[in-house]
Amino acid sequence: MRVDLPNTTTAKISKTLVKIREEGGAVALGRVLTLVISTTLGAEEEAIEAANDASREHPMRVIVVSTDMDGSQSDPDANARLDAEIRVGGDAGASEVILLRAYGAAASDEEGLVTGLLLPDAPVVAWWPGAAPAVVSTSPLGRIATRRITDASTARNPREMLQHLAHTYAPGDTDFAWTRLTLWRALLAAVLDQPPYEPVTSVEVHGASDSPSTVLLAAWLGLQLQVPVDHAITTRATGSSGIHGVRLIRASGAIELERPVANIATLVQPNQPTHDVSLPRRSLRDCLAEELRRLAPDPLYGEVIRHGLEQLTTGTIPVVEVDEPADTKA
Repeated sequence: MRVDLPNTTTAKISKTLVKIREEGGAVALGRVLTLVISTTLGAEEEAIEAANDASREHPMRVIVVSTDMDGSQSDPDANARLDAEIRVGGDAGASEVILLRAYGAAASDEEGLVTGLLLPDAPVVAWWPGAAPAVVSTSPLGRIATRRITDASTARNPREMLQHLAHTYAPGDTDFAWTRLTLWRALLAAVLDQPPYEPVTSVEVHGASDSPSTVLLAAWLGLQLQVPVDHAITTRATGSSGIHGVRLIRASGAIELERPVANIATLVQPNQPTHDVSLPRRSLRDCLAEELRRLAPDPLYGEVIRHGLEQLTTGTIPVVEVDEPADTKA
């Protein structure tokens, strides 16, 4: 069910929510958190769909603040207006969605728009699917959130974005470029947890130039193993993006984890058969659901983004030309 509230206020939205519960039986019981999504006008649906899917694991209230970041939000003379849409039932998964479209001066106070709609005594998670504030922890929505989620892959220069996130990091910050590494990190850790238990002497990581996940994977490996990491950009004939492969050098030989085709990786180890393993790119829903499982700061991400990046090899990143099939972002 969808209820439109044109030219409204947060007080009217709250009253409508109460009325919907009383008349239709939709209740907020069991909601464990409030997810606040900050996006631009016309770009809301993909984020809402991901939140609806994630809500089946994490029942929550979803508040979407949609503004014209390049237009009316910065124009004090534009007509101030707040249009709202409430979605419950089949249109909202296991959540209730409140979509706020703010124009003019009404868009200048995101915190004020959502404060009266937050679930009482429940954690608040803020998510910027696209462009994020300069310092997310001190932004209007970041100040009220216990967790703050960004996505460096949407930036014009994802690698520069990672450096910016490192300089502005505060406990509670995280980025989907890190979340997309979970399967890679789990698989590499499992491989190193098997005989012959030799120390890794060096690491090679290669991926696309637009892949912040490749940078974070190299930073994580360097930080955890305390060895030199060669971090290379790999260009493929099809212009693929994402992580392409990892090579761990040990005395007995190299462990190679390569993803030559989408979703399937090849694992090569000394004196063992070659294995094909499932290594798909994680969906937006999977990344969001994982981050919502942790409502406390992620200390490992903090160490990697602040200290791991500093340990990466400096200087010009080599470009390696290879002719391989397309891959996906992470």
